[in-house]
Amino acid sequence: MNEVQQYDAIVVGGGPAGLTAGIYLSRARVKTLILNEGTLGGQMILTHEIANYPGVESINGFQLANIMKKQAKSFGCDLLANINIASMSLGDDIKTITLSDGKSFSAPAVILSPGGRPRTLGVPGEGKFKGRGISYCATCDGDFFTDKEIVVVGGGNSALEEAVSLTKYASKVTIVHQFDHFQAFEHAIEEAKKHPKISFIMESTISAFHGENGLESVDILNLKTNAVTPFKTDGVFIFIGYVANTENLKGMVALNDWGEIVVNSDLETNLPGVFAAGDCIAKRYRQVTTAVGEGTVAALAASNYLHRRKQSHS
Repeated sequence: MNEVQQYDAIVVGGGPAGLTAGIYLSRARVKTLILNEGTLGGQMILTHEIANYPGVESINGFQLANIMKKQAKSFGCDLLANINIASMSLGDDIKTITLSDGKSFSAPAVILSPGGRPRTLGVPGEGKFKGRGISYCATCDGDFFTDKEIVVVGGGNSALEEAVSLTKYASKVTIVHQFDHFQAFEHAIEEAKKHPKISFIMESTISAFHGENGLESVDILNLKTNAVTPFKTDGVFIFIGYVANTENLKGMVALNDWGEIVVNSDLETNLPGVFAAGDCIAKRYRQVTTAVGEGTVAALAASNYLHRRKQSHS
């Protein structure tokens, strides 16, 4: 049987929130391990250019992730990427995480930062043009579509609010929505409907994406008639919901109806010594900067928890 490797804190997830937590904990001389099931950096590494990170004029998401990773390592943080977590025991004073290869790690404090992912349409061409004409973040990518014609998919608050914000850049915005009505607040609907740059295609969805080097057109499927119409566009923004990567946490920590981890202002979960940060938590805004801020708060709160625990045990 493999020996359990002991740490002061384990961070589950190596996106911007997890890496930031690792930086802060390690710099505070907390023996820390980051476990990440994919490539370190999370969704950040899929972003071609981050132009709204304070103090940095422009940087590739992969580069920013690498800088964060080097910082964490320079302060003594251990990092394990591309692993599979087999099981987690988070309810005890000492939490244990076991990998599929049998290796086990324990710590009195755990920060959960598995991230999340935008809900996708799941139609042909979506994967091919992700980041090359298809975006899930208006704030990140809006200015790349200056004076271009774009499509927004969705009918909730996010879709309508982001469609209005995208009119700052795009020359024309077409909202494609599967129903004959919107699921947004009335003020958001009114603002979108009265905007001169916005038009609507209702009871429809995108059934395919087409193009050579980048996205050039989409197929719009009318859900009432089943008619498919080719539609030229320079870009598509998809806002049909968000999925937290918390499937393996059900029954372990408190989740809301959308599968997001419920936390307090110190980013504590309902379990003592277990914190959460980043796109997995219940919150409204999802940006690299908000994830970094949450990683900072979770690390400071975890450090404080460890300090109090040490005093009570001495």
